[in-house]
Amino acid sequence: MDDLKGKVAVITGGASGMGLAFAHRFAAAGMRLAVADIEAPTLDSAVAELIEVGADAIGFQCDVSDADSMQDLASSVYDTFGTAHVVCLNAGVAAVGTMAELKLADWQWVLGVNLWGVIHGVDAFLKQLITQDEGHLVVTASVCGHTCYPTAGPYNATKHAVTAIAETLYNELSADGSKVGVTALCPGFVDTQIVNSGRNRPEHLLDANNEALTLSVDEQRERDAILEEFSAVAVRPSYVAELVHAAILDNTFWVFTDDRHSENIKRRQLEIRERRNPSERLPMLEEAFGVATPPLSPADHSSG
Repeated sequence: MDDLKGKVAVITGGASGMGLAFAHRFAAAGMRLAVADIEAPTLDSAVAELIEVGADAIGFQCDVSDADSMQDLASSVYDTFGTAHVVCLNAGVAAVGTMAELKLADWQWVLGVNLWGVIHGVDAFLKQLITQDEGHLVVTASVCGHTCYPTAGPYNATKHAVTAIAETLYNELSADGSKVGVTALCPGFVDTQIVNSGRNRPEHLLDANNEALTLSVDEQRERDAILEEFSAVAVRPSYVAELVHAAILDNTFWVFTDDRHSENIKRRQLEIRERRNPSERLPMLEEAFGVATPPLSPADHSSG
């Protein structure tokens, strides 16, 4: 796509973080916006913010883990705008814990949003994009789709899977001569609220001990200090939005937001080529900052 003015963008997880940054960047390009999110109050605020700066934006509450909810989103978008051109499958959550600690509910929650959310989005929008032979799918994967950090098993699994989905789709569309593009966005550290994604975790997928979890004053102070350090080095969502905007115009498949994790990715690829056992990895934050994963709050608790 070489001109986005007047086109329609659909963004899941669009009420905050990278999704909201996408919306602002697309609005600046003259696009009309369908902003989807599960968090209704935040969604209302985001749409009001976009309209205030002159965007043509409508909000749709959507649970991407539910196929019917995603189909309802697609129907609403088509009823409102007539079509869609850019579809950003961006909603994501994270659960922290070792494989021994994680519960089935953790897996069900993360796979439901991160993996099934992408599958449901492809199912709901791809056929129309192919039929009109114009458009672009942006799948939010991660550097965790190229390596395997400890204590992030469900997240790693989903991001490897959606990377594979995006690459497969790119190859299929290219083979068919389709003008529909695909981008696999692979962020590293981005200053978003994914660490607090548990605020939107469905009650039926909470662990029984979740409500009882509290942090001491020292634990909360430690957690805040680590997250402040993370925020200081993480790239801003607006920067990622610029990369995505350029990728759509240039039909670029791979988009990485920084090179911080490149050596780990290269090392894993070399180990695979040489059939060597995986070398030891530290959890993502510990590798970056020399500190353990921050203590969990009740909102982002994910292990029993």
